[in-house]
Amino acid sequence: GHLDAGSHQRILMKTGLILLIIGHLNFIIGAFVHGTVLRFVVDPRDAISLQYTIANAASVTAALLAISCGMAALMLSRYLAPAPLGWGVLALSASSSLACLACLLGLAVSIGLTLGSQGRVLLAPCAIADVALAPVSRECPFDPTRVYSSTLSLWAISLLLDSMEIVFGVRCLLLTLDLLRL
Repeated sequence: GHLDAGSHQRILMKTGLILLIIGHLNFIIGAFVHGTVLRFVVDPRDAISLQYTIANAASVTAALLAISCGMAALMLSRYLAPAPLGWGVLALSASSSLACLACLLGLAVSIGLTLGSQGRVLLAPCAIADVALAPVSRECPFDPTRVYSSTLSLWAISLLLDSMEIVFGVRCLLLTLDLLRL
């Protein structure tokens, strides 16, 4: 059955707040991964590093869509009557969920490629023979001793956040469909 207006307001408000928080966290993690590792690793001639960059850009874009969806859901929870706002939330929640799904798949591929190559692409900018002996040097623009585990950990957190964005984006989509009586 359909929910009453008060139930829609409470559920949309909670869903919007959760999407805002998760989206901001995912955006911060994507920016952190790019700023600490990927800006040094990107090589347009290397397919794996290019895939890392595309997956990270998709993660940031999906986070921005989730933030937008959260803000629109909060507005819709306050003003249930305007139909254009409902249609906007419907479009944002659908596009956010699909973008998060694409990002989830891209990050899973990035993690698989990193595990398969044992992090060689992440350490490619470092021109040192033994990473353990020279943690920071002029030949390496970042600390190579932790880049492998740190990047994988941040990608795993981003995977978790993307899956949560999908769940709450679909929840927002279903609530909006019910609100619009579709």
